[in-house]
Amino acid sequence: MGALGIGIGAGLAVLGAGLGIGRIGGSAVEGISRQPEASGKIQTAMIIAAALIEGIGFFALAITFMLLDKA
Repeated sequence: MGALGIGIGAGLAVLGAGLGIGRIGGSAVEGISRQPEASGKIQTAMIIAAALIEGIGFFALAITFMLLDKA
């Protein structure tokens, strides 16, 4: 039962990170289409935010794999 919970936790972590990066990408494209002159600043902020979200996703996966040893 513990392994099932860990698998669900890993799936939710990956799903959340994917949704977050997708929203950032969509919002960045919309912002660039509205203000093309600000594309450099928008793209930089998008890359930084995506990297932070991806880091949180990797951290959550690392925690779930560490818990897999204990289950």
